[in-house]
Amino acid sequence: MATSQTIYLGELRTENEHIRSGKKIITDAPVDNQGKGEAFSPTDLVATALSDCMMTIMGIKARDKGLDLVGTTIETTKIMSSDPRRIGEIVVEFTFPKNDFSEKDKTIFEAVTKTCPVALSLHPDVKQTVKFNW
Repeated sequence: MATSQTIYLGELRTENEHIRSGKKIITDAPVDNQGKGEAFSPTDLVATALSDCMMTIMGIKARDKGLDLVGTTIETTKIMSSDPRRIGEIVVEFTFPKNDFSEKDKTIFEAVTKTCPVALSLHPDVKQTVKFNW
């Protein structure tokens, strides 16, 4: 079964439907690449997918350990490179709510971010910078 279905709406915009859930997202080309920049660009989604994937993997580990990461925020910054135009770096910065995590738990959470499928799928030339604010 397919994962999604995409319709090109014109003017560098797509509508994407997640087949299993029926949820939809719109993408626009960014302003610096001839688009309107009124929605996530495809490369924005790649960067955001990285941070979401890392958070999901940490959430699984937290649940397994009986710990709570609710309220954790993530700021994701995509840095483009040129020649060829591509994502050069993704900076993911986690800020955790007040907690009593042990140093061991923090080390485990930080380590599992490197095992998320998106992180492992990105080309090695895409620099992944991850920051943790405990």
